[in-house]
Amino acid sequence: MVKIIVKNNNVEQAIRVLKRKVQKAGIIKELRERQYFVKPAEKRREAKKARKKVLYKIQKQNDETLGYKIIKGNKVKRI
Repeated sequence: MVKIIVKNNNVEQAIRVLKRKVQKAGIIKELRERQYFVKPAEKRREAKKARKKVLYKIQKQNDETLGYKIIKGNKVKRI
């Protein structure tokens, strides 16, 4: 449960704090996910897709630090 204290009748500041706390707690994301029923197979598919995206990003960063660059789908080492 998120609680906000309004100080000096500053409602605008309290609303900003509320939005930040709600976003950090993930309440909006959870509400959007629970809005409709999602089949378990679809959840797994989305999770797999998200993992693949994260791994691709990490691999790309690793390749850049090692000096590789992707040109036309091929990994090429920079000289």
